[in-house]
Amino acid sequence: MFGLGGLSRVQRLILGIIVLLIVDVIWVASSELTEYIFHKYQKPFFTTFVKTGMMSVYLLGFIIWKPWRLQCKHVQKYGINGEQGEVEEHLGEPIYVPVKYDKNSGTDSDDSSGRRSIRFNNLSEVRQLSEVHAEDAVISRLSYSASLKAEEDRLNALSKLSVKQVAKLGFIFSVIWFFANFAYQEALLDTEAAIVNVLSSTSGLFTLVCAAVYPSSSSDRFSLSKLVAVMFSIGGVVVVSISDLNFEDEIPVGALWALCGAILYALYLVSLRRKVDHEDKLDIPMFFGFVGLFCSLIMWPGFLILHYSKSEEFVWPTKSQWFFITVNGLVGTVFSEFLWLWGCFLTSSLIGTLALGLTIPLTMIADSVMKEVKYTWRFYLGAVPIFASFFAISFLTHYENWDPVLVAFKKLLHCICKKRLKPRLRELDREQTESLIIGGGSNGS
Repeated sequence: MFGLGGLSRVQRLILGIIVLLIVDVIWVASSELTEYIFHKYQKPFFTTFVKTGMMSVYLLGFIIWKPWRLQCKHVQKYGINGEQGEVEEHLGEPIYVPVKYDKNSGTDSDDSSGRRSIRFNNLSEVRQLSEVHAEDAVISRLSYSASLKAEEDRLNALSKLSVKQVAKLGFIFSVIWFFANFAYQEALLDTEAAIVNVLSSTSGLFTLVCAAVYPSSSSDRFSLSKLVAVMFSIGGVVVVSISDLNFEDEIPVGALWALCGAILYALYLVSLRRKVDHEDKLDIPMFFGFVGLFCSLIMWPGFLILHYSKSEEFVWPTKSQWFFITVNGLVGTVFSEFLWLWGCFLTSSLIGTLALGLTIPLTMIADSVMKEVKYTWRFYLGAVPIFASFFAISFLTHYENWDPVLVAFKKLLHCICKKRLKPRLRELDREQTESLIIGGGSNGS
């Protein structure tokens, strides 16, 4: 995507971290704006439905973006293994174009005087070589290194998902994505944004579990070091949750919604990464466009259910509320979700979910400045391990075959076993020495 195929693994990781940090800033502003909207318009299902439906604007790319239109007209010429799927003629349909020629040249003919003259036809037949064979002809004329690069680009293009496949993915993940965002909106309605972001960071643990069950790539592979880093982050979440008891007399309902959203986010991301292992295989804007379209087509009965059950009565928002909902949807959902998924492809599923935890320091600053919320020292103490675990996981993703916690555990186990065996070995040596002395004495006598 964006011609970044030549980036090294380290460069992709750094770029992905930068993208995720930008997403964190957007999400903090979006969560604060969402809370502001909920002060006067407490309709989480409506806001989620509208913001999700806005993602269908990406489908305008079929009008303004020529490569998408060509995908619709494209006839697949290769199978899954790169073999030619359809038998077609080498040459296209003939095209007749007028030609200019010299009057003194042409085809041979005899005139009345017996002299031979040449005459050309006014039209020439032009037949174009098919795209497949024309591409092969071009590659055959390139240098060795250039031909390898061209062949790699062609294989990447062949592995890219078609419009039908992207639409199928959008349909499968639309419901999971909608309810993950709806749970997040419900959590913001019931408790502070900082608390919601902290509890949402537990998606890292659920992502690690899902990746261990069915890993999508080597960067998502389970390791003991990653588990310790995630549990270190969860420890910070526990400290923050304890500090939350100072705000409310009992466990807030928003915490349960936030945990539900974290589980759904982890399931959505790991499953998608398992289906698509590289961002070049998927048009991310097209994918989100279909997600927004299918969410709008599938989830609209929810208005009737919530309205008649009195859970969320339908009320049309005012002009100012429409303005804030639209801005929040375009920036906080349409643009940020695209960046977040792209950053996850550049890094890993676990880093993408742990990036949610980086919103905590920024949210605390925003709450302290804008709403003058006072947090206890436990809240700030709990934010430290969450922040540190993100960079620890990033480091472990780069060195994917290195598991320092496992190495340390093996060394510790070796030292313990060695200390326990050393007295036994000394006793065996002493017994063996005594037996040799007794045996030698008996032989001498």
